[in-house]
Amino acid sequence: MLVLLNRRGYAPVLHCTSCGWKSECPHCSAFRVFHKSDRSLRCHHCSLTQAVPRACPSCGNQDIGALGHGTEKIEEHLAELLHDQQRPDGSPLRIARIDADSTRGKGELVRQLAQVHDGDVDVLVGTQMVAKGHDFRRVTLVAALNPDGALFSADFRAPERLFALLSQAAGRAGRDADLSATNGCEMWVQTFHPAHPLFECLKHHDVSGFAEQQLSERKQAGLPPFSFQALLRAEARTQEGAQAFLNAARELGQQWLSSQSLAVTVYPAVPMGLQRVANVERAQMLLESHSRPALQQFLSHWQPVLQGLRDQHKSVIRWAIDVDPLVI
Repeated sequence: MLVLLNRRGYAPVLHCTSCGWKSECPHCSAFRVFHKSDRSLRCHHCSLTQAVPRACPSCGNQDIGALGHGTEKIEEHLAELLHDQQRPDGSPLRIARIDADSTRGKGELVRQLAQVHDGDVDVLVGTQMVAKGHDFRRVTLVAALNPDGALFSADFRAPERLFALLSQAAGRAGRDADLSATNGCEMWVQTFHPAHPLFECLKHHDVSGFAEQQLSERKQAGLPPFSFQALLRAEARTQEGAQAFLNAARELGQQWLSSQSLAVTVYPAVPMGLQRVANVERAQMLLESHSRPALQQFLSHWQPVLQGLRDQHKSVIRWAIDVDPLVI
């Protein structure tokens, strides 16, 4: 059995039931993840690691709870549920976990994968590391836990990535023809939206139908491949400094566009989804056009302008233009 949960650690957040404190990272716009194996809170963006506090740092309440599930918690819960189950030889079932934490040591990934291939593991819990490219001959059941977040992501490509991930995970089951014919093979998906078109297409292995549905939505919204995009990103010590640079670049760009017959839209600057990483503030500005030549012509003019503008905004650490950005 393969259990897929694309979230490592024991729980994504620790929180106080009294005052509402949460384990936010002081250096990033993210929460520190609770890792029960070493009783630590780790930021998966800047790598800050601290011991779990004995009491709430805000109000002193000792009733601090874990919110959500990670691969460590699923591994522990399965061990509790299956403690009385046995293998054919009478030994207890063996549960293993493969993620970026369990394979940190040199050679650990190779060793653990070898155990799975040799049949020494009955239940494998893992992140997307175990969903792609592995030939697990003895897997007859794949279970994907709570993938719904990708259905409503701000990233319009998230459903496409989810469909690909679940399709690849499903392909881990039934790779042994003899075992498949004897036991049958299944994939279970835990979701609050079982009627969603993505899951309907997944059930019927309908890749073409899913692609058509996604293309129809993108055409209506004017998203790629029916438009072309670029993203100007800036990093600075303050969010104001990053956005000031981007807005100045937008003003100069629009002044040039007003004298040209190029249909390029330059949107206002906004903070990035993960606004702060390691005490560096990040902002971005989207450019969009229905003509790739028009967009490229504008970028060719704009790049030397940005290089000169960078000298006027000393707080900016770095900037970059990302053409056809994969994450917005």
